[in-house]
Amino acid sequence: MILTVTLNTALDITYRVPALVPHASHRVEEVTERPGGKGLNVARVLAALGHDTVVTGFVGGPSGEVLRALLADFAPVDELVPIAGATRRTLAVVDATSGDTTQLNEPGPLVSPAEWGAFLSTYERLLADADAVALCGSLPPGLPVGAYAQLVRRARTAKVPVLLDTSGEPLRRGIAARPDLVKPNADELARLTGSREPLRAARDARRRGAHTVVASLGPEGLLAAAPEGLWQAAPPTAVQGNPTGAGDSAVAGLLSALVEGLDLPGCLTRAVALSAATVLAPAAGEFDAKAYAELLTQVRITEPTHTT
Repeated sequence: MILTVTLNTALDITYRVPALVPHASHRVEEVTERPGGKGLNVARVLAALGHDTVVTGFVGGPSGEVLRALLADFAPVDELVPIAGATRRTLAVVDATSGDTTQLNEPGPLVSPAEWGAFLSTYERLLADADAVALCGSLPPGLPVGAYAQLVRRARTAKVPVLLDTSGEPLRRGIAARPDLVKPNADELARLTGSREPLRAARDARRRGAHTVVASLGPEGLLAAAPEGLWQAAPPTAVQGNPTGAGDSAVAGLLSALVEGLDLPGCLTRAVALSAATVLAPAAGEFDAKAYAELLTQVRITEPTHTT
């Protein structure tokens, strides 16, 4: 079983409009709602790949009820912890003319110390049966900034491989707890290390405590720094579409391949193929299965020889 943790779950709402024009009224052509938050997106992709997957985190209020009802239509097992506050909503507006997406993210509900304690009990119970765990996304208000570091340490104590995908100070503290894998994007990596050279920054992140660093370079794919070497993986061509959730699919690719025993280049190949196939899908947590199968044979793996 693969466990995904989403401390700041969301009800994802996507509006599709003919063209997004500032200061204008818009007629929405299509509305979709999905259970969201990075770890839930990861779990849906993992389930589509055939892995037994459990989701945990916080959920509450009317928006949380809608999220749980929608989640029931998908394969992940729901172990979300109820709270008094309302689950946040995220709004994506897709411009049908340009294909660009504008994202609006609410901050999330306030989580009390008692609710955090209830979550920790659930997390400990689920770790006992987990083959790997992904800790994903932002922290809702009320949680300590070192929350992910605490969860990393508990996973390591339970001898469960742990992947961390967050940003800012939670990432900085989480890396110090020595996760097996971190997956920042280029901007998050630069803010963490102070370097805009991805390879140099990835090496620096490893020195800070991460065993393996896989950095997302957007359309240019993924860069990995690990004890066994350095690799860059890229799709054959730039993919046009909705990038929402592409990073979460990359996490699902990395985790599923890790659990299956693939080497790091194999993990990167799957992650890049899934990420690109997600750009071609209509919503986060989904991917174009036909494109994914084709991309698996087309991803380019190279060894970076410079720091840019």
